[in-house]
Amino acid sequence: MRSILFVLITLSLLHSANSKSMLHLRKGASISVESNTFIISPDNSFTCGFYAMPGSNAYWFATWFTNSKGKTVVWTANRDKPVNSQGSRIAIHRDGTMVLTDVDGSIVWQTDVRATNISAAELLNTGNLVLKNSQGDILWQSFDVPTDNLLPSQILTKDKRLISSLRKGSFESGHFNLYFGSDNVLTLISDTPETSSVYWPYPGVGIYENGRTNYNSSRRAVLDDMGTFQASDHFQANASDKGFGIKRRLTLDNDGNLRIYSLINSTGLWTITWQAISQPCQVHGVCGRYAICVYAPKPKCICPPGYEVNNPSDWSAGCKPAFRESLLNSLVKFVEVSRLDYFGFDFYYKDNFSFTLEACRELCLGDSRCKAFTYKTWGSGRCYVKSELFNGLMSPDFPGSTYIKLPNKMQVSKPSIFNGSSTICESREAEILVGSPSMYDFIRTKVRWVYIYSFCGALGAIELIFIVVGWWYLFRKHGFPASVEAGYRMISSQFQRFSYGELKKATNNFREELGRGGSGIVYKGVLADDRVVAVKRLGNVFQGQDEFWAEIRTIGKINHMNLVRMWGFCSEGRQRLLVYEYVNNLSLDKHLFNSNFLGWKQRFAVALGTAKGLAYLHDECLEWVIHCDVKPENILLDGELQPKIADFGLAKLSRRDGPGSEISNIRGTKGYMAPEWALNHPITAKVDVYSYGVVVLEMIKGIKLSNWAADDTDDQENPLKRFSRMVKEKIQCGNSYWVDSIVDPRLDGRFSRKQAATLVEIGLSSVEENSRKRPMMASIVQTLMECEDETEI
Repeated sequence: MRSILFVLITLSLLHSANSKSMLHLRKGASISVESNTFIISPDNSFTCGFYAMPGSNAYWFATWFTNSKGKTVVWTANRDKPVNSQGSRIAIHRDGTMVLTDVDGSIVWQTDVRATNISAAELLNTGNLVLKNSQGDILWQSFDVPTDNLLPSQILTKDKRLISSLRKGSFESGHFNLYFGSDNVLTLISDTPETSSVYWPYPGVGIYENGRTNYNSSRRAVLDDMGTFQASDHFQANASDKGFGIKRRLTLDNDGNLRIYSLINSTGLWTITWQAISQPCQVHGVCGRYAICVYAPKPKCICPPGYEVNNPSDWSAGCKPAFRESLLNSLVKFVEVSRLDYFGFDFYYKDNFSFTLEACRELCLGDSRCKAFTYKTWGSGRCYVKSELFNGLMSPDFPGSTYIKLPNKMQVSKPSIFNGSSTICESREAEILVGSPSMYDFIRTKVRWVYIYSFCGALGAIELIFIVVGWWYLFRKHGFPASVEAGYRMISSQFQRFSYGELKKATNNFREELGRGGSGIVYKGVLADDRVVAVKRLGNVFQGQDEFWAEIRTIGKINHMNLVRMWGFCSEGRQRLLVYEYVNNLSLDKHLFNSNFLGWKQRFAVALGTAKGLAYLHDECLEWVIHCDVKPENILLDGELQPKIADFGLAKLSRRDGPGSEISNIRGTKGYMAPEWALNHPITAKVDVYSYGVVVLEMIKGIKLSNWAADDTDDQENPLKRFSRMVKEKIQCGNSYWVDSIVDPRLDGRFSRKQAATLVEIGLSSVEENSRKRPMMASIVQTLMECEDETEI
């Protein structure tokens, strides 16, 4: 730790040798870009001055966090109009105004307060840049003109709003706004040149269903020093590391999400400790006109059939038709994209049991304004005829399809996302031909329909027979309840329900055991299509059939290269089995704690891959999942020794209060369990961070650190605590060879010192007893990726 502090102090001294800092900018004085002079807060937490993007000749007058990596900017005076690197300056004039001028002397920005008794500008410890008079009264403050950040104690009122940046790495004003609407509710809105649309709180329900109230007159919101963000409309959110002594900021990011960030002092990096929207595709306008937001498995934008992207580097510009729109007034067809919805712009809406798909199609066909229609089958037929296509979202939970209107002669192909194996974005395509008003086309279309109807009638009859026989077989033989009928819409060839007989045959009567744990036994098997699989036969602590299926739907949607893929399941009577891809290189413990040990590059790759998989579970997948049992036995290695996390989601399937429930079965494995389990504290994703920290330290040392003392008493220090204490002592003593003394000696010094030091720091911070002090998995991934290319071995 001392060595890190020494580096920071040295860098600070080098910086100060080339720059000047002051606590006040007096009236009549000025700062130029060339002077390299800055205003600092008394505690040196914040710096104010001219800031330039790396490699840029443009400068902004800004305020930033002094000790954050990359100097995180929280306020800019001239965000949309940067000044030149030569001759630009900031000054306090005789009339009390603070004025920013460009190289030609033109005024780029100035304060809106004129007071001859203003004496100086000062940067407070809160990050607030203020103009004071000689009595110390604040006459102007930057907190009154926020950009995209809200700092603790900075109040957002009815006259202020946060405006996101246009893109990452830019200060230019973007399209997303946080403000109090006319209904007194704190609101996020996408405000583009083409459309404005509220997306938070969720617009599909009313104010009170969202936990808000419009009966307030103050219209105030503030982030306090504890990490609580609350507003006068009864909204409240807490940072996951809630408590004093942490630098935080509330930021409206360029992707439209509102987040609380907390600063990790040891690294200068930020970690997300709260965000308003868990599913990024719910942000309106993030993909632009016509475009569709999908999870594949990470959020991405695609164009619908018949459309092409405007600007591949800026999806907010959306898509454009790959045809002349005048062609939609003649012979047309509709292309179905299932599970796709476009929010808003409905000029016809029908909702009754008798309203059919055909009737909805006719509504769209009869109006030249119609570009598509959406048809839901949610209890009754719901028809939405669209005049514009904005805010496209594809979700496996959307019970309907959107039918896009295209010229009949246009040949379209489905985007690649539709052809992938991901169960997240299931879709299909169907064309419906529609006649134009001309007599010739009407006759031609009518003849065509005779053949189509005949063919479809015969095909439909055959399909009906299969459906009737299939459902008779399913209900008669397996006795499945009707309550799970909706669930079968999700099942495809990639994720399916197996019979117990199929899996018994595939595993040769469960003969070859691969491993066992608290949740069940794993067997090797070969399916009828020759796929090698791992079949997990769960114990008796799992839920009933309906609940089991509901959770399986969630787990079946998850898809990431560092997570073991689930192929299907079996639920018959009391039998509960899960079918996974077979990972052929055993688990991490088999390659770490014996003679067949991994080299350093492989260990670092496992640490990074495991972090990516957990970060996906915590922040990126469609539904938040905590693993609850991260350990080397649950980290499998594929043929290229890349990690795949197994058994995620089993905590969701476990019956918490059923007979036979034990802490080791439901809450992980002793030695890897976070202290909050035993202390009965709230369980968050930080329990996985703790377990990951133990695994990382074991990979560094090459031995088990998770063995608990036999009698489990406090006076006998367990190996993990002993190792952590020893490493901290070595760092504090300033021993430059501390890394070499703790890394697995079997590596014979063949490892990257920088990567090892980074992993040690991550491991120690991850096993902090106070969960608020542990980093988020997303920040761990960021830290590891920054030294991934380190070549020193």
